[in-house]
Amino acid sequence: MRRWWSALAIVALLAACGDDGGERTEDVPEADVSVELTSPAFGEGETIPVVHTCDGEDVSPPLAWGGLPEGTAELSLIVEDPDAPGGTFVHWVVWGIPTTVTGLEEGSVPAQASQGENSFGSTAWDGPCPPEGDEPHRYVFRLLATSETVFLDEGASADDLLRAIDEMVLAEGELVGRYGR
Repeated sequence: MRRWWSALAIVALLAACGDDGGERTEDVPEADVSVELTSPAFGEGETIPVVHTCDGEDVSPPLAWGGLPEGTAELSLIVEDPDAPGGTFVHWVVWGIPTTVTGLEEGSVPAQASQGENSFGSTAWDGPCPPEGDEPHRYVFRLLATSETVFLDEGASADDLLRAIDEMVLAEGELVGRYGR
């Protein structure tokens, strides 16, 4: 009887945890404070312009942010497609963005910043490129303000970055764009 109750408790616990269908092994640490993250190229939930995709010039979109909490040492950015057929697909990983920077110009990364490996296998921006005929995918831009400097080798994965900042996240901002082909 005790085994039955134990098995039932485990099943209930697993059901309560849910499954987002993604491949990620690490979740973005939750922060109590929000950072405002916007783009002059597209608004929340709007279509990402073709120039920022595989169908255009494939340059990263301009981004702007504000409202960093006191004590922020640096910023990190992760861009993912949670709607990809094989699970969450990483398009961009950047860390070491100085707090003096209030945004990114189109196609740029600050000289002091490092880039990690995305799901395409490169260490750069690789824009939206969903399968033709799919409903538009969501592209989630997450800006994370950390209390300490992150020390990772160039080319580290998004999961490596998330593990490194796990206890350091002071605030985060999120911007979601859409793109379909």
